[in-house]
Amino acid sequence: MKKFYLSICCISASFLVSAEKKIDPKLTEQWSPIPEIITPSPIPSDAIVLFDGKSTDNLEHGDGSKVKWNVENGALTVEPGTKGIFSKEKFCDMQLHVEWKSPEKILGKKGQQLGNSGLYIQGRYEVQILDSYQNQTYANGQAGSIYKQSAPLVNAMKPTGQWQTYDIIYHAPKFNGTELKTPANITVLHNGILVQDHYILKGGTVYRGQPEYKAHGCDRLLLQDHNDKVSFRNIWARKL
Repeated sequence: MKKFYLSICCISASFLVSAEKKIDPKLTEQWSPIPEIITPSPIPSDAIVLFDGKSTDNLEHGDGSKVKWNVENGALTVEPGTKGIFSKEKFCDMQLHVEWKSPEKILGKKGQQLGNSGLYIQGRYEVQILDSYQNQTYANGQAGSIYKQSAPLVNAMKPTGQWQTYDIIYHAPKFNGTELKTPANITVLHNGILVQDHYILKGGTVYRGQPEYKAHGCDRLLLQDHNDKVSFRNIWARKL
């Protein structure tokens, strides 16, 4: 019985090999459309540069006024009390790169009081910015969290005062009129380490209560003024 079974297996294997040889490999070759050539360094050639270390021409305050934050040594630093700044460009699906740095720790301050800011995608969905290096706070409010929704998978912070990097892939929600059709999702790498893995957002960021969706189109990126002198540099985005 075993010999008979082995014979059948061998015949079947031979038949499959023979059948594969008759399949033209060109049937599974894709020649078009040809992917667009993008130069990768130092900034992708198709990226929209929001801050290059010098000019804030692509940014503005919510009322359309010129940026009042400080630009020095290639960094853009929050001027507390001047309010947040927005990109002039509106985005839907995108790849986003942002580098940021917390100020030095202040004696007596801790938790949400240290290096607090926020990166609001489409002006609604916050990726938290905070000095989370040896600084305990609620997990879904530390750096790399989707604020008050999803804690980061790990704490990938470099020491206080060093530059941090966020690389983000974001897919915007889709609406049918006022009704949500597809929720937004986001992937975040903090200093090259995955901290949000295709997280499905529950709605816009809120400090109190539960998040919910309200229909919207493409919208601006917001950098928050939370009264801490957080610095930013090398901000660019690619529309997907």
